Amino acid sequence: MESLSWTVAAPAVSAAFAASVVEVVEAFTIVLAVATLRGWRPAVAGTAAALAILALLVLTLGPLLDRVPLHALQLVIGVLLLLFGMGWLRKAVLRSAGVLALHDEDAAFAAETQALSLEAKRHPASLDWIAGLGAFKAVLLEGLEVIFIVIAVGAGRGLLAYAALGALAACIAVLAIGAVLHRPLSKVPENTLKFGVGIMLASFGVFWTGEGLGIEWPGGDLALFVFAALFLVTGAGMAGLLRRPAGETAR
Repeated sequence: MESLSWTVAAPAVSAAFAASVVEVVEAFTIVLAVATLRGWRPAVAGTAAALAILALLVLTLGPLLDRVPLHALQLVIGVLLLLFGMGWLRKAVLRSAGVLALHDEDAAFAAETQALSLEAKRHPASLDWIAGLGAFKAVLLEGLEVIFIVIAVGAGRGLLAYAALGALAACIAVLAIGAVLHRPLSKVPENTLKFGVGIMLASFGVFWTGEGLGIEWPGGDLALFVFAALFLVTGAGMAGLLRRPAGETAR
């Protein structure tokens, strides 16, 4: 791969890494709640089952992507990325402005633990199965988002390996830190990450959509950084306009 392609490869790796950190942190919180209440056996079993399905999905999708014409692939992925990225950016802006409450991993951990405790009282004999299913669903749902983001930011220019590397690095980092701390990673600046990921995904969305339509962007790959700057300025401006005084955050 030519050195100039790093103008796209670097944002692809960064987007996959940051988005995967957010998703893996959320999945880890649920898995940790399961392990804390019922032990690591159902947590690991549920996680392993979900990872097996995700691996099968990746092995299935990989060869299929090679058969799709590049411009059609860029157009479809570009539109989906733009919609997906704008959704992340919208929530991040509203949370930055205080319109929506910030996501709290400690609260999510407490809520999941409480839900499992209630299930223990209702169905004590099958709690391990229910706990394992909770870990399975969390890892599968968050993993599907990671796969989509990796494919979306990497498939347009043959950068799947780079994007996958960023996602893998995020998984290793989160799991390593979580294993050492053995508690929810509530200190991760999740909304800041979502703001940045929303900007990057939306920028890739505009870029791939244009390329899919045959548009020759001025500056080539460097147009990505222009789009990112525009989304950053717009997002920060909207957050400032919508910002509420302390104590008026909606729940």
